[in-house]
Amino acid sequence: RSEERPWPVPQGKRPLRATGVALSLAVGLLESTFPNTGARIMAFLGGPCTQGPGMVVDNELKNPIRSHHDILKGDARYMKKATKFYDSLAMRTAENGHIVDIYACALDQSGLSEMKAMCNSTGGHMVMGDSFDTSLFKQTFQQVFAKDAKGDFRMAFNATLEVKTSRELKVMGVVGSCISMKKNNGCVSDTEIGVGGTSMWKFCGLSPSTTVAFFFEVANQHSAPVAQGQRGIVQFVLSYQHPSGQRRIRVTTISRNFIDASASQHIHASFDQEASSALLARMAMIKAETDDGPDVLRWLDRSLIRLCQKVGEYMKDDPSSFRLSEAFSMFPQFIFHLRRSQFLQTFNNSPDESAYYKNKLLIEDVNTCLIMIQPTLYSYSFNGPPEPVLLDSSSLQPDRILLMDSFFHILIFHGETIASWRNQGFQNQPDHENFRQLLQAPIDDSQELLRGRFPMSRYIKCDQGDSQSRFLTSKVNPSQTHNNMYGWNQESGMPVLTDDVSLQVFMEHLKKLAVSSSS
Repeated sequence: RSEERPWPVPQGKRPLRATGVALSLAVGLLESTFPNTGARIMAFLGGPCTQGPGMVVDNELKNPIRSHHDILKGDARYMKKATKFYDSLAMRTAENGHIVDIYACALDQSGLSEMKAMCNSTGGHMVMGDSFDTSLFKQTFQQVFAKDAKGDFRMAFNATLEVKTSRELKVMGVVGSCISMKKNNGCVSDTEIGVGGTSMWKFCGLSPSTTVAFFFEVANQHSAPVAQGQRGIVQFVLSYQHPSGQRRIRVTTISRNFIDASASQHIHASFDQEASSALLARMAMIKAETDDGPDVLRWLDRSLIRLCQKVGEYMKDDPSSFRLSEAFSMFPQFIFHLRRSQFLQTFNNSPDESAYYKNKLLIEDVNTCLIMIQPTLYSYSFNGPPEPVLLDSSSLQPDRILLMDSFFHILIFHGETIASWRNQGFQNQPDHENFRQLLQAPIDDSQELLRGRFPMSRYIKCDQGDSQSRFLTSKVNPSQTHNNMYGWNQESGMPVLTDDVSLQVFMEHLKKLAVSSSS
């Protein structure tokens, strides 16, 4: 690295970056030299494209890069043209079986929102950070080249996945990092979800954690109902290029019994509320690409109400009689947190951050998706060993240390009393060894959570009342707010300053709508 910048940037200007041209050149070189062969393009962005095709902002610093508000008002001058450019470039790349990774490290936005198709269509990594010099980025980048026990890279290239079904089932589509191979046959549904209208898809890049959501429907269930006890069969045929250069095929066949919709005990026994929450979240992400935010929230609410009406036990127009079985009891809670999450709310997030968060939700497994939607919270205190606690404002106690994992952030929160003792240096005194161990315990556990995670989570340590504590208070259920804090005491937790409704109010409204005769 030279000490002096080879191209000085005038005051009041942004550096001239021709990111679109550079990517187009890389794509053109690979498609002419290694067509339909596994390959990666790695783009390292230190800022937005400011020149040529794909530019997202001009080089005048007085003109800020677009925000969600600008996009909503139609004031994002370069967005539509840039998005169209990167979408077409992504399709060219994917058709040749190549992957594009984007590593955007800058204090301002880099244009990820316009470039998201480059990763979403090719299965490439999308990583966002503040600087390439941070240990956060360096540890993340090292994991890209991780190898297995045989010394092969933990990745696969240029894969195709075909779905075959028995005649009772039809595939509606896929939500994941892939493109359609336009193979339409008898097992393809007329209704599309995600990438539909085909029974075969191309995945340019796969990793051990790649997860894909498939959606199916029962064919002719009204005109020719399927006999109870009959089995539906689905077969997945995956062909991919191994890092060793070999072409491998993996075939997975599953079968499931058809049952009558009135046999509620079978439905209750087989319902997976965690997987269903992740699937509904992915469907909401697809809808959010074309529909307005309030419309997506209304669709989510209607879906939840219909489910509760179908599987709940209640007497008409009596909300107090409403009950959900254990198989469905957590589902409304997941939807409550999904409605408040950064996936559907744009407040306090840039368009680039929104694109980054949605990219992770579309490719990660069920457990990781649930942590993104409803973060885990652990409590450390002198009252006993570490224990999971409710993601609720009542858990914000002054004599506790909390560890929150939201996948994107690992946060350690010190209550007011704990922070005061630490600032007085009690942990350094021999008589307070237990306190030193209490402070160290969440640090050790957070390192365990970070091990092997890709991309590395942002690590945050904060005290009660700090500005950084907003990462926790924005996630907890606001059962105690400034509107009802007059009955507040230390046992009921710290009040959260928000106008959002609490989970308790949300559930009361859900029960009323579910049991209503007019719904």
